[in-house]
Amino acid sequence: MSLFDDILRSRGITPDNRALFITPDYSQRHDPFLLPDMAAAVDRLVRARESQDRITIYGDYDIDGLTATTLLLDAFEQFGFKNVTPFIPNRFVEGYGLTVEAIERIAADGAQLIVTVDCGSLSHKEIERANELGVDVIVTDHHNVALTPPPAIATINPKRTDHDYPFIDLAGVGVAFKLVQALQTRLDGLPPGQEKWLLDLVALGTVCDVVTLVDENRTNVYWGLKVLSKTRRPGLRALMSVAGVRPETVNARSLGFGLGPRMNAAGRLETATHALDMLTAETASEALRFAEQLDRMNLERRADQDKIFKAAQFQAEMYTNDPVLVVSAPDWNHGIVGIVAAKLLEKYRKPTFVLQEMTDQAKGSARSYGDFSAADAIRAADDIITKGGGHKLAAGVTLEPSRIGDFRRRVNEFYRELGLEDQIRYLLPTADVAATFNDLTEELVEQIATLEPFGNGNPQPILKTVGAIVMTTRRMGADGQHVKLRLENDNRTIEMLAFNAPDHFFVETGNRVDVWYHLDINEWNGNRSVEGKLLHLELSQPIID
Repeated sequence: MSLFDDILRSRGITPDNRALFITPDYSQRHDPFLLPDMAAAVDRLVRARESQDRITIYGDYDIDGLTATTLLLDAFEQFGFKNVTPFIPNRFVEGYGLTVEAIERIAADGAQLIVTVDCGSLSHKEIERANELGVDVIVTDHHNVALTPPPAIATINPKRTDHDYPFIDLAGVGVAFKLVQALQTRLDGLPPGQEKWLLDLVALGTVCDVVTLVDENRTNVYWGLKVLSKTRRPGLRALMSVAGVRPETVNARSLGFGLGPRMNAAGRLETATHALDMLTAETASEALRFAEQLDRMNLERRADQDKIFKAAQFQAEMYTNDPVLVVSAPDWNHGIVGIVAAKLLEKYRKPTFVLQEMTDQAKGSARSYGDFSAADAIRAADDIITKGGGHKLAAGVTLEPSRIGDFRRRVNEFYRELGLEDQIRYLLPTADVAATFNDLTEELVEQIATLEPFGNGNPQPILKTVGAIVMTTRRMGADGQHVKLRLENDNRTIEMLAFNAPDHFFVETGNRVDVWYHLDINEWNGNRSVEGKLLHLELSQPIID
């Protein structure tokens, strides 16, 4: 039994399902008509195609919404719809999701049908207003649902309980893709099999929305990465170029850390329409212009983020006794505060809300972990806030600036009432296998790569080695914030790196340490060597002379 076999066994991958896991079978996708209201949605869209109704695709300003919007624009054009326009809300004007004002504007422009992507499941009053104005609405979404769906023609959401669809964790773009698959049974223009060319968008939205990469999501991302490597979209080719992503080696990490941040920067700083323009660009020169714009915006976003993070850390130190951090300031861009909340969570190991204070409202984002639900905490403060919602681990909230103190007290009371214990364990890595350094070979790295795409639900395997001797410790980076350790175990030395390392990673030479790490190949000046990306380190016992 090899170490790789041990990794597979730790993940429940057996000889019976190993081949299908490593190479997912696209033909085994689920029937789209098992999703709730799918038949009603298809019937309405078939009628819309016959009469060439004016359709607005109402997206969202994150990557899931942008890719889903682009996917439907592409597919609807191939199906022969002639009057389709996108609407991407502005984070700083409309905010998240459907709004009555946007509905009224879309209706005034003559729309007869709105198809939402990645939003709408809780938009009851907004859809009622659309109905009053004579506009039908089809909702495609994957967010939390109410007991009663909104009054739409159809609300297609795998999180609804009144259906037999076998997988509930599709991304918004995945739900839109199921709508396309269903429409293929009724409309010409996109022959069976040709919808695979949409999988580049499905992969991008799925990875960046951090849904679990299992079941249909794994299949879509696995094949979507292959489509992306030869994508027909000038925008994605240009974005990979400016991000330094080689199409032939594109993987899930390329999407989450290379393409995704550049696309998100547009919506965080100005308007996500810039990213949509890039995705829908028809010429290489136009695509490159938009991609370079996104790259510049991403640099600006990173600079603003660093400033907010430094100020937020200073404020966080004032609330050291709070199990939940709530920090705010007037000059913090609420398009960026979600990233800052994630960084504060990582540093202080606490669920975190970061808010921008404006004249009449404060708006911000939350990040959580473990057993504490950010969405439930917001609901516990329903009498304090103006609006809010989201997921267990990420949510948004709006309230009056004068109520921030009340909100801080309420969410901390909510946390304490839960009586949660040992939450830090959720932030510590869990090893798939124990290994000695002699187990660490290039062949093992190649075997692990067959488990790609990695992400939520299928993380990159973590190895643990006990009792490695610290041979050298080297600080790197402008501020000495990174560390490279040379460790010895089993009479073999391996280098391990950690970026923005915590203080306890800078260990003295001669100590014995237990290390948790990802395995990788370092290529430098034509030389290849196995190295580790250090995730966690604990002192074991010192050398005794």
